[in-house]
Amino acid sequence: MSAPRSFRRRTSDFVLRTSRWCLAAACVLLAPALSARAEESQTLNPLRQYSDSIAALVKRVSPTVVQVLVTGYGPVDSAHGNATDLVFGRQRSLASGVIVDPSGYIITNAHVVAGARRIEVVLPGSTTDVSPIRSVADARGRSVEARVVGVAREVDLALLQVDATGLPALPMADYDALRQGDLVFAFGSPEGLRNSVTMGVVSAVARQPDADHPMVYIQTDAPINHGNSGGPLVNANGELVGINTFIMSESGGSVGLGFAIPSTIVSLASQQLRQFGHLHQGEIGANLQTITPDLARGLGLKQDWGVIVSDVKPAGPAEIAGLGVKDIIVSIDDKPIDSLPLVAFNLYTRQAGDRLHVGILRGAQHMTFDVVVIERPEAFDGIGDLLDPDTSVVPQLGILGVSIDADLGLAIGSLRVPSGVMVAAHAEDRHAAAVSLSAGDVIHSVNGAAVSNLQELRAALDALKSHSPVVLQIERDGLLSFLTFELE
Repeated sequence: MSAPRSFRRRTSDFVLRTSRWCLAAACVLLAPALSARAEESQTLNPLRQYSDSIAALVKRVSPTVVQVLVTGYGPVDSAHGNATDLVFGRQRSLASGVIVDPSGYIITNAHVVAGARRIEVVLPGSTTDVSPIRSVADARGRSVEARVVGVAREVDLALLQVDATGLPALPMADYDALRQGDLVFAFGSPEGLRNSVTMGVVSAVARQPDADHPMVYIQTDAPINHGNSGGPLVNANGELVGINTFIMSESGGSVGLGFAIPSTIVSLASQQLRQFGHLHQGEIGANLQTITPDLARGLGLKQDWGVIVSDVKPAGPAEIAGLGVKDIIVSIDDKPIDSLPLVAFNLYTRQAGDRLHVGILRGAQHMTFDVVVIERPEAFDGIGDLLDPDTSVVPQLGILGVSIDADLGLAIGSLRVPSGVMVAAHAEDRHAAAVSLSAGDVIHSVNGAAVSNLQELRAALDALKSHSPVVLQIERDGLLSFLTFELE
């Protein structure tokens, strides 16, 4: 006999409810395990870990990278006239830089600021937004005036300063620890696209594109384009290994041949530019020459290549250490030396008081000497002795100046105008006008009126009312130009 239909329906409903309850309970019990397994799967995914690591590095480095906007004058293309016409006009270029000190010091390339009349730096905006359109939000930035603290054209570096403190700064890497194949990232503003990053490897740790120039560069295949100049090349630890400076390309775009100035030179140059406004090159008190086949035959040398000592200064470091004329330098700090530029590079990277472990070949005998590095004397260094914080300051310009007299004129060399005021250093004054004066500039006139000394310069500026337009005629690297600004 079959059960009544109502009984069968109640039984079916009970079984269904029981099944649903069991299924729900199982889900509750299994959920932690499934979640843990999903998390474990994501944790063990090497691609996910790799991607997260890169994202974290970029987030840490990006706030230290700035865009540099340079305004100047130079030759421009003209839509009128023939091919022989030379038209000068206003130029505006975009490049990159990196904050190396929280008090507002920024490193970029010397060629970036060459001929600059005004320099602006765009500091990155907040990176707290983690939405997919963060790159759009990051387009916001704070634009501030920058001044040139010093320039080292021989290594293509310039130090800028902005009136800002508490900025994030990028730490320097140990160049000696860099290896071929290391992962690196190029940051900057390629073609003006601010807050960009590309990835590659170190193609060569020390590349010398010009055999006659002492500079050695890091070669990388990380894509570098116009606008990346002055930006940092960063290692996997988020440290600066180099400053991007140029590319080799027939098309003008990246073909995987990018070059960066090594961090050891960047670190040394930033310190010296901040202190002196120019670069001090080390020396050992010896004159060195490249060995040629004719020189080797004439002197009966064992080899017809390399570097030979042709002279040592009396009582200089080389002579004190024991080096002599006709010694052939074969190594420095146990690294082979086969060219004069490599010796010069080693001196670029050393400071006064450092010691070089120099290996030489004297006849058939190999010998080693420890030679102390000294600073090569600079004509401008004595100017610091002429400065007085009370009498040398020009508060409107935020500088310390020195009146040019016969002795100073002789130290400087030939001037287009043999009088004026030389900019010796910058003075901290928040009321000073934003004017791009650099150490070594000579001010010749204010609004067309000649000034021959500090007293006349201060008097000319004192006579102007607040917010008056000012035009300074300055001499820089043998060229005259005008700097315009508004008095505070």
